[in-house]
Amino acid sequence: MILSSVLFIVGLALLVKGADILVDGASSIAKRLGISALVIGLTIVSFGTSAPELVVNILASLNGNTDLAIGNILGSNIANILLILGISTVIYPIKISKGTIWKEIPLALLAVIVMGIMANDALVDHRMFSELSRVDGLIFVAFLIIFLYYVFSIRRNNEDGTVIHKHTPLVAGFMVLGGLVALTLGGKWVVDGAIVIATSFGISEGVIGLTVVAIGTSLPELATSAVATYKKQSDIAVGNIVGSNIFNIFWILGASAIINPLPFAPEFLRDIFFLIGATLLLFIFMFIGKRQVLDRVQGLGFIALYVIYIYILFAY
Repeated sequence: MILSSVLFIVGLALLVKGADILVDGASSIAKRLGISALVIGLTIVSFGTSAPELVVNILASLNGNTDLAIGNILGSNIANILLILGISTVIYPIKISKGTIWKEIPLALLAVIVMGIMANDALVDHRMFSELSRVDGLIFVAFLIIFLYYVFSIRRNNEDGTVIHKHTPLVAGFMVLGGLVALTLGGKWVVDGAIVIATSFGISEGVIGLTVVAIGTSLPELATSAVATYKKQSDIAVGNIVGSNIFNIFWILGASAIINPLPFAPEFLRDIFFLIGATLLLFIFMFIGKRQVLDRVQGLGFIALYVIYIYILFAY
């Protein structure tokens, strides 16, 4: 138990650092190849911050730990809005652009609604059981391609302010390789440790995925949004959260379902409704108080709701 807990913590650290090193090295290589900072920011960096969730989900899916895979995505998305965006807003009020309010936040809401419909075969089609099938996974990936096309089309003439450090090709290559190794090892230790911890305390894999694993794999988003808020780069702070939530469902959950169909436990309906509510609340807050601004009171409200959510998970 002690060894598993240590490996779990070390695994989380490797996931966060591995994602950071991988993004840095890959961005350097892309920059040397003449790829624009905008493209790097929208592809490598966006996917990189979601790399911990991707690795954990792929390993969990391969091992048949489907509750852990689904719980990780739902928990990460809830933590992104209520915890990470809440903390970022407490650091400094965030002004959100009209495009994000009317397009990207609704797209994040659409993602979780589509997931809720596809995952509830028993409720929608009156089947014997519910699952995210390989076909569902392919549909998620198709949605992701449409979303990426949309992002490139609306931002092709804008600079994203991404700062990219150039390394020598050899150093950048080792960074990419090292990042991949750290992500693989870290992901395996997190999955194995989470299973042992859940079994030892009699806690379900789904709850462990919704809480400890979800928060741990969301640390890159926390670091990115907190620093962006401190530097008053509101679009980056909010875009990182909203974009990550869309990627987590359409890309990571989609890839996980393609690898191995994911049975969907009825208990996850509660978390889907909670995620829908959190996303709707983010949209509604844009029209309460100072328009298009998340203030510190609203940020504290997000954090309070997250504490209540965690309490509900363990109390019921």
